[in-house]
Amino acid sequence: MVRSSGSGRWVDILWLLVFGAASSVWCVTAAGELGATFDEPLYLNAGLTSWRTGSNKLLMSAGTMPLAVDVQTLPIYLWEQARGTEFHSYQDIQTLLPVARATNLVFWWILLVYALRLGRTWGGAWGGRISVGLIACDPNFLGHASLATTDIAVVGGILALAYHFHHGQERGWIRRVLVPGLCYGLATLAKASGMVFGAQVLLVLGAYHLAQTGALTPPPGQSIRGKLAHLWHASFRLRKDLCVIALIGFTLVFAYTGSDWDTEWTFIAWADGLPDGILKAVMIPVSHNLAIFPNAGEGLIQQIKHNLRGHGTYILGEWHPRAYWAYFPLALTMKIPVPLLALLLGVALVRRRELNTPVGWVTLALFVFSLNCRVQIGIRFMFTLMAVAYIAVAVAVARGWAARSLVGPSERTPPQPLPQEERGSDLTASTPPSFPGKGVGGLASLRQSLSLGGVGSWAISRWFVGGVIVSTAATSVWVWPHGLSYFNQLWGGPEAGFTRLHDSNYDWGQGLPELKAWHEANGEGRSLAVWYYGTDPAILFPPFRWTHLSFAPIATGEDVPKVAGDGYLAVSVGILYGNTDSTPPTRVAVDWLQTRRPIARTHTFAIYDLRSNDRSREPNSGSTGKDR
Repeated sequence: MVRSSGSGRWVDILWLLVFGAASSVWCVTAAGELGATFDEPLYLNAGLTSWRTGSNKLLMSAGTMPLAVDVQTLPIYLWEQARGTEFHSYQDIQTLLPVARATNLVFWWILLVYALRLGRTWGGAWGGRISVGLIACDPNFLGHASLATTDIAVVGGILALAYHFHHGQERGWIRRVLVPGLCYGLATLAKASGMVFGAQVLLVLGAYHLAQTGALTPPPGQSIRGKLAHLWHASFRLRKDLCVIALIGFTLVFAYTGSDWDTEWTFIAWADGLPDGILKAVMIPVSHNLAIFPNAGEGLIQQIKHNLRGHGTYILGEWHPRAYWAYFPLALTMKIPVPLLALLLGVALVRRRELNTPVGWVTLALFVFSLNCRVQIGIRFMFTLMAVAYIAVAVAVARGWAARSLVGPSERTPPQPLPQEERGSDLTASTPPSFPGKGVGGLASLRQSLSLGGVGSWAISRWFVGGVIVSTAATSVWVWPHGLSYFNQLWGGPEAGFTRLHDSNYDWGQGLPELKAWHEANGEGRSLAVWYYGTDPAILFPPFRWTHLSFAPIATGEDVPKVAGDGYLAVSVGILYGNTDSTPPTRVAVDWLQTRRPIARTHTFAIYDLRSNDRSREPNSGSTGKDR
């Protein structure tokens, strides 16, 4: 592979600083415009409780691992220690949340650093730079990097695991096993899904390495049984290493999480409910005396149960009572910006051979796994897939540039090898072997013309890739501060997003500040009832009056004003478009509201004037012009 003329480390550092600083400014400024999302109040309260008492019970009961939350709340804890007075995690949330959100940028920078390093590993300097550009400009990543949640932290942990495991496979025990084990533990501590995604990354990278070194190729003439025996023995060290890595990782997870050294009431209730017999006789004294709770196992099991159990999901105007197998593939086509989709498609058409890299195979494994994911409440659960896919595409593009420079008629300079630290074990393994002057003809010549010239050359040219990064950055600027609810124009853009997907894809309860600003400008002092699924403590203070119509005594639509009053009623789009049959009052209220025309719309609320008898000719008119 030919090294780019600007492949120096200082260029990489400058590139990283520019994209990291610009994206951080986007995140910090956007965070100030958004209210608390559904998870953040719990995380703030649980994190501060953990620092003050040492107990992770609140997080373990919710199935949330503590690392990201601890990091985000550490500055707040140190602040209250310095001032000598504890903050109230709910009453002071407007003061605390910006601090926690800004601290989450620690994980954002870790993600970008390892994206750069992984891209360089298999694609050289420009593989790393393009990786950073694609990830740092994606509005979905930016939207979540602006929040004090765990989704960015786990992606950074997985990328670090992939980097250190790949580069340690031919090294000593510390780099081959210990460092990846610690990375695996940190990724799991960031989010429970790190346990699953990390295992897939390790298996794919380990198997790819064995295949590339020829270790999995049996001697000729072997029977099927002999081939299987060869595979079993050839993979012995990998299997051993993976077991030790898992042991190190889980040891770190359990040690970090700690325990209150108390009994667990749910365990006791389960034992007491067993049928009479030997098992009950054994488990009752165990449950009443086993003082090891809470522990990391409780949080991990909660998440495993959550995924196995699954729940309903909303997609394309339809509520599915159970998880829908095509949810994530469809959701990704809606949420990934069009320029990035074009780049993905272009590489798949003309440079698919360059996707035969370890990160390319990891992408494929994660994509296949997405079909089985039953927690379908946001593409944030596929951020690891998105990150490795962007890196795989960046690597393919950079390798394609290098292959073209090797065979281009104007290139006379012999290729220069990459430095050892940048060189992957398979860096040139998938370089197309057929070059001009080597008897290429027929379909091979056509493929070469598509890959190295004409349309193919344009599709992955430097100008095209640069345009993709610039246009994606412009998209993020345009959608600011609502990266969380970005939808591409192929699916109607952000204005139609709430009719496509629900929950953290669009309305995660973050819209109260914008609703308050609307009321201050247009409310005329009238009451403002709010019906939404959220946990922002601001809902408890004027001008809001929290009106949970889902459980109100509503038999007919005319009962809605009796419960909500004769002022304004703001209803979140997550309620208007979602599981409207969750309760009988929900169905009645939504049906009645959809016969009326909202007088205004903020980003996540439709606002109705309950004094007005104005009816809409179109029942589903929740998308009327918004007042921002």
